[in-house]
Amino acid sequence: MNDRSKWLLISVGLGVLLNPLNSSMIAVAMARLQHVYHLTFTEVSWIIFVFYLASAVAQPVMGKASDLFGRKKIFLTGLIIAFLASLLAPLSPYFGVLLVLRIIQAIGTSMMVAVGMAIVRIHITEKQATALSVMSIFLSGAAALGPFIGGILIHWWDWQAIFLVNIPLVVASYLLAWRFIPIDQHPTSPARKLSIREWLVLIDTSGIVLFTVGLVGLLVGVLSAKSVGHISITNVIVGMIGLVSLSAFVRQELRTQTPFIPLRTFAQYPAMTRVNIEFMLVNILFYSLFFGLPSYLQMVRHISEFHTGLLMLSLGLCSLVVSPLAGRWIDKSGPRPALLLSAILMTLGSIWIVTWQPTSPMISVCLALAAFGVSNGLNNVGMQAVLFQSSPKEIIGVASGLFNTSRYLGTILSSLLISIIMGDTFSAGGLRILGIILTIIAAYLLWMNRKHQSSTPMETSLNA
Repeated sequence: MNDRSKWLLISVGLGVLLNPLNSSMIAVAMARLQHVYHLTFTEVSWIIFVFYLASAVAQPVMGKASDLFGRKKIFLTGLIIAFLASLLAPLSPYFGVLLVLRIIQAIGTSMMVAVGMAIVRIHITEKQATALSVMSIFLSGAAALGPFIGGILIHWWDWQAIFLVNIPLVVASYLLAWRFIPIDQHPTSPARKLSIREWLVLIDTSGIVLFTVGLVGLLVGVLSAKSVGHISITNVIVGMIGLVSLSAFVRQELRTQTPFIPLRTFAQYPAMTRVNIEFMLVNILFYSLFFGLPSYLQMVRHISEFHTGLLMLSLGLCSLVVSPLAGRWIDKSGPRPALLLSAILMTLGSIWIVTWQPTSPMISVCLALAAFGVSNGLNNVGMQAVLFQSSPKEIIGVASGLFNTSRYLGTILSSLLISIIMGDTFSAGGLRILGIILTIIAAYLLWMNRKHQSSTPMETSLNA
């Protein structure tokens, strides 16, 4: 790999890491934001909801937009948007303003993620596998270290620092990207010749709007009812708007030729559907702990942001270290043994959480986090391998997009689960209930993986 390729890789990596970094740093800031803006935990949870919802919509849209406007332009524009959002967010006088800027930040950072891998694949032609593995380290490393970095920043400064820390990263990425990412050659792709109206049809604008309105409507209806403690006519109306929008979304996706989420693909390939459902459940379980535990440690155990970040580091580092080891194991033995071990660790970790008391030693917390970190590293590689096995080669691009959608849906649902259980404030009893629910999910995943593991020899003999 020549020097120009290395600098291109660094410029793209610095931009791509902004999305996972900002999605994970916020976990340690939840308690602080709740105090600053005088909110319940349910209300402050929207800082998570809006980021993942905006990312889930923006990434596939911006991937298609890059065909029309060019990948370098989309990448640089995303950096500018992320810069402005990160600069203005610390000045937010109201939580509503912060939410809007958080949405803008999610859109900007998603623009880099959407085209970053494509830029690397197109412009780095030698040692491409190495380049893509480096990009994966940028992505997974940022997500893993986010709570630790956030804890340090909030401890020494305040919550504003988790936004301001983006600015030097954005500036460095922009300068390097401007210098080292080549300008896109004008392709012969028909997408270049489309009008704006035709392009809006191509990206399935109707489907995107219905999907967004449906999810937001359901979230607002459920969370509002939880906040006030009873179901009002307003909650019912908002929830019904969400359900009707999602129903219309399903009809839209089944009719259009270029769906935002190709639902027909799920029906045609049931094995791929099962993988996505399992991956969504895995992310519900993992992110319930990822976002819930920092608030528990700060509100119930009265641990500082700095020490909370240190404790969460055991989760991220275990996940980061195990991922390459899992890759080697899966290459030799296939994905099912790794996924079975992952399910066992998740089940044991969830049961362990149920036994926690406000006086339980911190080593108990560290061991549970380590178990979930190892399981997450195994799942990230194992689930991807199962996806490749279950998806026909001709739709592997669509399958990868659906896989990311499952991740985002799992993350959104994990935040909804925490908000419903915890309500206004975190408590030891609430964490115990969350642990019981996570144990049920983990036990189901363990049962599914044991079932798949026992059927593998039979499938192998049939294929032979």
